[in-house]
Amino acid sequence: MKTINIGGVPEHFNLAWYLTLKNGEYKAEGINLRWKDFFGGTGQMCKALREKEIDLAVVLTEGIIKDITDGNPSRIVQTFVQSSLQWGIHVAENSKYKSIDELKGTKAAISRYGSGSHLMAYINAKNNAWDLNKDLDFEVVKNLSGAVEGLTEGVADYFMWEKFTTKPYVDDGTFRLIDTCPTPWPCFVIAVREEVLENNLEDVKTILDIINTTSVEFKQIPSIDLTISNRYGQQLEDVQEWLNMTEWSQEILPKNKVLEIQKQLFELKIIPEIAKYEDLTFKM
Repeated sequence: MKTINIGGVPEHFNLAWYLTLKNGEYKAEGINLRWKDFFGGTGQMCKALREKEIDLAVVLTEGIIKDITDGNPSRIVQTFVQSSLQWGIHVAENSKYKSIDELKGTKAAISRYGSGSHLMAYINAKNNAWDLNKDLDFEVVKNLSGAVEGLTEGVADYFMWEKFTTKPYVDDGTFRLIDTCPTPWPCFVIAVREEVLENNLEDVKTILDIINTTSVEFKQIPSIDLTISNRYGQQLEDVQEWLNMTEWSQEILPKNKVLEIQKQLFELKIIPEIAKYEDLTFKM
């Protein structure tokens, strides 16, 4: 049985993977798919792909595009979540900051450089007409737990993370939500190391067939809102709101969308050049 390693964030977006693994659907096809949670997010997963720690990753679109441009030998094979990610902009509950304008020039907590929390800080700055050279400053905190500690202790001033994941911290008074900043593109894609595509293409196709069969009907799973609420410690009404605004995909990220994302990243000086579509993606 072929062992293939996959990574993703331990969040509700990836519950479909947990369900298919629990049901033994990959083993039934002769694949020992091993899932690893990456609490550090996209930057940590990009590093794991480079170091061959994992073979596939369910990763933020902007993060993997930047990392492939920087030399990561992986390709995007499919969009996983079509809808945008709702990035919450958080401060500590006792923070003096009350608005986005007041955060201009303060320090953002990020999981690591190249992560979504890092790149989306640039998108937020652009949206608010900040000076990208003067008004952005960063403190690496590794993960959500590090952000809780960093904001509470005043090491950093604000933190951007998916707002439904951080909602329990808002509910318990750890964070205060100031605003949201949605990604202007599909938020999650599936990336695969080139070596794996060369040597195990049929296994990758099988894995995608299985997850796509579940994701296309994910919202119709009986009591899925209750399952998510219990598993991730979220309020039922928050889960229902998230389900209503979230759409999965079973298709490749289209060429025009990849170009649009790259143009924004290039304009923000996050990537040095616009790469060819064929160098970033792989059509299954």
